[in-house]
Amino acid sequence: MIEICLNDYAFEQDIRELLMAFYPGEKFVYRKAEDAGAAEDDRPAPLFRREDDRPHGEDALRLTVEGLVSPDHQSYILNLISHGTYTFHGFRNLHWALQMETEQAGQPIELNYDDRTEAKNKIKRRLYALLMMETGKQLPWGSLTGIRPAKIAMTKLTEGMTDREICRYMKENYFASDEKINLSIEIARRERELLSGIDCAGGYSLYVGIPFCPTTCLYCSFTSYPIGKWQGRTGLYLDALFREMDYVAERMKGRTLDTVYFGGGTPTSLSAEDLDRLFTKLRAVFDVDGAKEFTVEAGRPDSITREKLRVLKKHGVTRISINPQTMKQATLDLIGRRHTVEEVKEKFALARQEGFDNINMDLIVGLPEEDLEDVQATMEQIKALAPDSLTVHSLAIKRAARLNTMKEVYKDLKIVNTHEMIGLTARYAREMGLEPYYLYRQKNMAGNFENVGYAAPGKACLYNILIMEEQQTIVGCGAGTTTKLVIPGQNRIERAETVKNVEQYIDRVDEMIARKEKLFAEK
Repeated sequence: MIEICLNDYAFEQDIRELLMAFYPGEKFVYRKAEDAGAAEDDRPAPLFRREDDRPHGEDALRLTVEGLVSPDHQSYILNLISHGTYTFHGFRNLHWALQMETEQAGQPIELNYDDRTEAKNKIKRRLYALLMMETGKQLPWGSLTGIRPAKIAMTKLTEGMTDREICRYMKENYFASDEKINLSIEIARRERELLSGIDCAGGYSLYVGIPFCPTTCLYCSFTSYPIGKWQGRTGLYLDALFREMDYVAERMKGRTLDTVYFGGGTPTSLSAEDLDRLFTKLRAVFDVDGAKEFTVEAGRPDSITREKLRVLKKHGVTRISINPQTMKQATLDLIGRRHTVEEVKEKFALARQEGFDNINMDLIVGLPEEDLEDVQATMEQIKALAPDSLTVHSLAIKRAARLNTMKEVYKDLKIVNTHEMIGLTARYAREMGLEPYYLYRQKNMAGNFENVGYAAPGKACLYNILIMEEQQTIVGCGAGTTTKLVIPGQNRIERAETVKNVEQYIDRVDEMIARKEKLFAEK
């Protein structure tokens, strides 16, 4: 049983996310202390409790956070105490900052709410030390729970820090491993170079969501509907989408369109005729020729035809994605991808024949029932294809994925991701001449690792960097998309969402446009 008892909820989300990083896949029941009442010994009631909990006993980990506000209300003393005796020696790579934290685990820490970032980090450092002692695990990213670790390195580079200073900062503040820190710094330097030619404040990027797929994969939580159910009705979606595109084109007049990205779903689930209509409309209202890149995800090989590839080529698409996720047929069948390994190779060759010289491939490490040998076999086949870029994802099981919503059905599946698996993909990528250029993390990732994009020189996807670093406004059109408005000089981002349901989007597209207008009008 795990109890975390709080009487101050300022950093509840950060505490919860770190707890879940140590205990991935566990479901924690949330309840506030004031709602639950005091426990028998008058301690605060649990904020988190594992679903299979049992009465508090000797073998339970119990962490208590008690805030005592100081008279001037500027700071408070925080006790984060583990009820048990633990030893920290014997942990590999336990550096001095973490050792100091474990030695002081029973002592109060003083927090200053005027510096909320440092207050949050102090809490997370202490909690990390206690959870490490309890589980015997160290996380590759230490106490970092945010999705953009490279952004920390980018910020520190901008402030003038050296690589050595950034490394020390990330070790002292987050207990991150040398390997992950060095990866963050390398990517931050590459991102800064790639973005140097873009006027982020004066430009914008366009994302168009096509929420259809041949089938829905077992792990998928994206806005996606089986294309078969929309046979003969996709024109209704395009009509609504065109209304939104017309509005955006008019609203963004005077700003440079830097990148265009069609995602989903799988855009190539649409027929060749629908794709031609869609891209004809795009070019009629936006200056696509002036954009630095134009990406279309042709992610599912079973959605690709020569005719569709020719439509993409005709309309100036410069980058496509053909995503196998794995090259093990048994796994493809298990996760619901209705295509074969051979079909991946055939469609990749077809795209090369049609003149595409910037092809990305997505892989997922940690898929059910796969081990190190399976990952190596996949990488060997990918290496033989020689894509121009490769995005390696660590499996993240989201709330809406069938792996989560139908947990009882899939409870016996083995899901493993290891340092060796991630390291193997990185080694193969570099052997293929691909360099890491962007990085992000998600909640509930197998192994608590990361997603990394690798690319050959000149083939990196600028849109991927822009959306991760949040340096430019990105306007989303279509069901399930988000518009992120970056407000220059204020270090602030405002958002407008569109509904995920396709039928609701069609019926309420004017409301979705009004949401965007409100967002831009309040800038």
